[in-house]
Amino acid sequence: MSRPEPPVRPAVRITVGQVAVSDDRAANRQLVAEAFSVAAHRRSDLLVLPEYTSAFDPHGVGAAYAEPLTGPFVRLLRERAEATGVAVVAGTVLPGTGDLAVNAVVAVDGTGELVGVYRKVHLYDAFGHRESDRLEAGPADAPPVVLDVAGVRFGVLTCYDLRFPESARRLVDAGADALVVPAAWADGEHKAMHWRTLAIARAIENTSAVVAVGQAGKGVVGRSIVVGPDGVVGLELDDEPGLRTVDLDAEALAAVRERNPSLANRRYRVVPKD
Repeated sequence: MSRPEPPVRPAVRITVGQVAVSDDRAANRQLVAEAFSVAAHRRSDLLVLPEYTSAFDPHGVGAAYAEPLTGPFVRLLRERAEATGVAVVAGTVLPGTGDLAVNAVVAVDGTGELVGVYRKVHLYDAFGHRESDRLEAGPADAPPVVLDVAGVRFGVLTCYDLRFPESARRLVDAGADALVVPAAWADGEHKAMHWRTLAIARAIENTSAVVAVGQAGKGVVGRSIVVGPDGVVGLELDDEPGLRTVDLDAEALAAVRERNPSLANRRYRVVPKD
């Protein structure tokens, strides 16, 4: 007698980890371990943590904060993902060329496998900041990083990339149903408004969910937000640290694209500039 098929989960459960990161790497790893425990307790499929989760200084992050993919931060992500079955997307800092580092986001699946590494393409040389003084940009033509979690494909970009619609569209062209945006979005005049507006715009124009997770703390806005593919905000945090959990309905994602086939109707494609 054959066994009945297990019920299909109607949604992907995501825990948004809006944590306050410091320059204390051990303390940051403890924050990550605690976030995994919460996500596992809530039976989440995916934990999303901010840009620079491994270590952060609001005055600038460079080579002094870098560690390899085999180092303790990524190793912790992989160990906790394997132990809990929770996939994770999180920002870190990798060694670069010479005195430079690389602002990177790693994607680890629920078995602990390192599925992809996104090296930030658009460095934050704006609003009085110059990431390029300390960091080297990732190659614009690198393959898009897309993580499959419970049948939903999450495309990875980070922070300042949110201002460049081409980055999001390239991920959608690679099959992404949702966009994950770890960030340490710098505070300043109108900046929180820009963050919110751009996250909603990327969702609407790509008919994709957007999971934008910001750091909390000094010099950054926090205000993590989850937006549906129709532009409706389903979850929004303030500027305080917090772990919140939300479900994304895969069938609803598909239904929005059926009603609004703007991706199929477009007449242009995105190609790297360099």
